[in-house]
Amino acid sequence: MLSSRLSSTLLLAATCVLMTSGFPRTGPLAHFPVSTERVITCDSFDGVQRLSCENGVIIVQSVLFGRTDAETCSEGRPAEQLKNTQCSQDGALKVVKSRYTNLSTLYQSLIDHFNPPLSPCRCDGQKVCEINTVLFHTSDPCFGIYKYVDTTYACFPAIHSVTCEDSLANLQCDEGQVLLIHRADYGRHDATTCSFNRPASQLQNVQCSKQINKVAESCNGKSSCTVKVSGSVFGDPCYGIYKYLEVAYSCHFADES
Repeated sequence: MLSSRLSSTLLLAATCVLMTSGFPRTGPLAHFPVSTERVITCDSFDGVQRLSCENGVIIVQSVLFGRTDAETCSEGRPAEQLKNTQCSQDGALKVVKSRYTNLSTLYQSLIDHFNPPLSPCRCDGQKVCEINTVLFHTSDPCFGIYKYVDTTYACFPAIHSVTCEDSLANLQCDEGQVLLIHRADYGRHDATTCSFNRPASQLQNVQCSKQINKVAESCNGKSSCTVKVSGSVFGDPCYGIYKYLEVAYSCHFADES
């Protein structure tokens, strides 16, 4: 697998002053990305494209599955596999931004076989996201042409909040600013978060995840918001496991939202 990554910093040193522990204080610069990234991954059954943000969260901007030149991912390939340079799959952006839904049993089994630890959730709003190129094999935009995945995304400043089950999540912005929820996830991704005084049996499932829209519906556009973290509110993605709510959000001046 061949991957290449191009990075360009868009904001000057003034942006860095706003950063604390990888997440920003609230402010108008939350509208602008910290950086933009481009990742190219050659297609293969075990090919994995990894998107990550050192600061902030991922917002995917464009995705190409196909071929637009004869040079990218061309090593060892015959000329006939490179000749179509106007090849692109419709809906590729949605594959990366959205959940892995409506996949056939065949493709789901391939994903599970080659990449069992990969998150089944969308990339937007995450700090790290990995995608198997097999996800794009639901259709072939140019039969016989060797393809690649070319993704451009931005890293946007975000505040990261974690609240344990049966507690209240309090999301707040400074005066004159309002909340914008990038991502809210209820479940468990590791055995250490919200683990104090919990038996091992309640921490063992670390592949438990449910993306929550209710947080955005309740909190977007408000200066502060309180959400009860409970299965009775969100539903239970993994019975018997002690869960927590992770929220990535930013604050914007009300007249700029």
